[in-house]
Amino acid sequence: MIADLAAVRRGIGGVTRLEPDRSTLWWATYTPAGPATLRIRVRPGGHDFAGWGPGQDWIVAQGPAVVGSLDDPAGFRPVDGPVRELWRRHGPVVFGRTDRVFDACITAVFGQKVQTVLAGRSAAQLAAALGGTAPGPVPLRLAPRPETVVDAGSAALHRFGVERKRADTLIRVAREAVRLERAGLEGPDALDRRLSALRGVGPWTSAVVRRTALGDPDAVPVGDAHIPHTVAWALAGEARGDDARMLALLEPYRPHRGRVVALLEATVRSAPRFGPRLECLPLDRYDRPGARLRDRGPSPYRSG
Repeated sequence: MIADLAAVRRGIGGVTRLEPDRSTLWWATYTPAGPATLRIRVRPGGHDFAGWGPGQDWIVAQGPAVVGSLDDPAGFRPVDGPVRELWRRHGPVVFGRTDRVFDACITAVFGQKVQTVLAGRSAAQLAAALGGTAPGPVPLRLAPRPETVVDAGSAALHRFGVERKRADTLIRVAREAVRLERAGLEGPDALDRRLSALRGVGPWTSAVVRRTALGDPDAVPVGDAHIPHTVAWALAGEARGDDARMLALLEPYRPHRGRVVALLEATVRSAPRFGPRLECLPLDRYDRPGARLRDRGPSPYRSG
């Protein structure tokens, strides 16, 4: 199966570059052997992987996992209903995995309670300011090492659009980065326990980290503002749903609940939206004269 590199890029959530023709994706990270850059190219019948830097052997070996080639959804048997039909028409849905837990934590913590575009902007600015230069032929910045984030302190993260609460959470995560990486080697349950023990890390953040770093097919982002509505709308025809309702509807699909969520997000039109549409405004621009979240009028599909 040839992966859609745009989807792979979203799944990585770290330092990436997708070429305009979508046939080549670059990913840079600190591997256990040192910094490295991976080039993924689509070729007839599969993918081609090449690496640069001290960790090039590690990152090239990781390539098949990143694009989802090692994920096996064969055990997923959708029950009768919408999921079975969507799976027949659009499946299979496979998850890649990076095995880089701290990188996934940056993306997840920055994504708490803000729009995805703002979280990505903050992560890119963090890498530009505190990360290193990635090896290889393209200009990429590495996400910073955990100790660099700890040394910078929470106040330094404000200029990247990150308020005190998320900044403090990321610093706590950075202090536990070694233990978190070890927990990731033990599997999703062990990583979830270690993450959940940290103040500021809830089930939503843990699910995002486990899905990104470990490709956990059962990771459900409890606490998301929109996904419960999407699940309730797709599976029960209900325009609104809370976390309890979402989990009840997904229970028959365990241990592939996260796979079902991904399928619905990719194929189902969002539940009706009733609130005003607000324009994204980064935190570090709030104190500028006249800055505020601007109401752009009602939208039936997206509220922010």
